[in-house]
Amino acid sequence: MNQHARWPLPKHDYWSTPFAESLLQHLDPSPGLRILDIASGQGIPAFYLAEQVGPTGEVLAIDASVGQVVRARAIQGSQLPWLRFECMDMRFLPPDLQTFDRVTGNLSVMFFRPNRFETVRGLVERLNPGGQLVLTFPSYGTFDSLWQRVDRAMIQLGLTTERERFQAYLNERPSAQDGRRWFEELDLERVEATEYPLEVATGPGHEFLHHPLLRGGFLDDVYECFEDQRPAEEFMTKLSQDTRSFTPLVAQRCVLSGWKKG
Repeated sequence: MNQHARWPLPKHDYWSTPFAESLLQHLDPSPGLRILDIASGQGIPAFYLAEQVGPTGEVLAIDASVGQVVRARAIQGSQLPWLRFECMDMRFLPPDLQTFDRVTGNLSVMFFRPNRFETVRGLVERLNPGGQLVLTFPSYGTFDSLWQRVDRAMIQLGLTTERERFQAYLNERPSAQDGRRWFEELDLERVEATEYPLEVATGPGHEFLHHPLLRGGFLDDVYECFEDQRPAEEFMTKLSQDTRSFTPLVAQRCVLSGWKKG
């Protein structure tokens, strides 16, 4: 990774940046490449990729959220004119979209639902022969210690219906093995599915319940298992007082990489 980049990966982002770092370990963003970056958010790692491909290359960064695209464009201003941010759903790419030398997607796979395999197939179709597809996501097993603690608490409290919903959430999450199978079934070459652990620090109580990397995603899966949010809040508040029973919290950064036959 170029340590002197003008557009480095931001150090203050404790979630997107570590996943992007793992993505870049498997990607060679050399000058002149044409890259499609999906689920681009506010530009991690699109800005870095654009600087690496240079003015002879091109980066199209797409996100389904209008707000994310607007924020990314505001950060960009008039710089890196070969980088474009567009509002587009990666699950339904237009058939006339150009093809690319690389397709990247940082923290993207969780947004491929409901038909993950078909979404990956569509991305492979957008690859030039000899092109590379690299995706990252928190794979099955992420925060496993927390989910085991939630499961034990639901059993102890007799929350049968809530536990069934909770198990369905967990089982729906893709694993590294799932990703490898998708790539191999799509006839990609040199397929890799690599996991890098990432420890997330938190304290008890409010710090845990409103942790920026946990709330708005992982913890909400537990809340959604309850029909009534009052018992959900009581359940999670009690759990939050006992963070020692499930810390450290470890995420698995999974990187899927494969090459389209030339």
